[in-house]
Amino acid sequence: MIIKTARKLFYITLGSLLYAISINYLLIPTRLGEGGVTGLTTIAFYTLQIPTYLTNFVLNSILLLIGLKYLKRKTILLSLWAIIWLSIFLKLPVIYTYHTQQTIIPTIVGGALTGISMGLILNAEGSIAGSTILGRILNQYLGIPIGSATLFFDLAVAIPSVFIIGFENTILTVLELYISAKITNIALERFGSKKVIQIISSHSSSISQAISDSLGQGVTLLQATGFYSQSAKPIIYFVCTSKNLARIIPIIAAADPAALIITENVRSVRATEIYRLL
Repeated sequence: MIIKTARKLFYITLGSLLYAISINYLLIPTRLGEGGVTGLTTIAFYTLQIPTYLTNFVLNSILLLIGLKYLKRKTILLSLWAIIWLSIFLKLPVIYTYHTQQTIIPTIVGGALTGISMGLILNAEGSIAGSTILGRILNQYLGIPIGSATLFFDLAVAIPSVFIIGFENTILTVLELYISAKITNIALERFGSKKVIQIISSHSSSISQAISDSLGQGVTLLQATGFYSQSAKPIIYFVCTSKNLARIIPIIAAADPAALIITENVRSVRATEIYRLL
């Protein structure tokens, strides 16, 4: 448990560092905007010279209080950890200022970095508050992918910033947000997505026991009857991550090489701890 928590804190800290690098070294020197609270942070810096770390901490803390009503306590605490470290990294002095006439380069690289950082933070069950808090709420209750939901709220801030950063930089900002959202979704699908697994086998009992021992969770047996043979045969049904799926496929094959395995992607899974142990 301690090792798992430490790993999550490390990923969140690393994601916060990458996010701060994207802002301080790519977006601000190119005078690009951002979405959500980060977009308000850059606007406050461009217009009033308010330090980015200060705006980030104050506004995100307010949104985190809103999230208390909708999100789990663990998510709130991990998000607070992300906000603190992001503010610290934003406050660090910039070692090298990157300038280029090819503004598409910082746009693409900045979008990639923010997407990777959000993937790391969200996979660790945290967030940097801001629009990701709202994105998590929509994902939890409506099943909308977090990256897409976050993009919606980000654009609501980024597009009006045209009056401050200009039309061309606003277009580049929208492109950067799109790249970030796509990479965030890819990262979540690859490392944090949930899979529904259905297995039909003559060795359902031994396979169910092996899966339960391997994943430390229960599985469900659905009673089914084959139309052609008219024989009753249970279907093993359970939910796991893509990472766990790679672990259990060899276990299933060892118990029954002829087993039929069906996998499906799911957008959102909600259950109490008691149900997941059934």
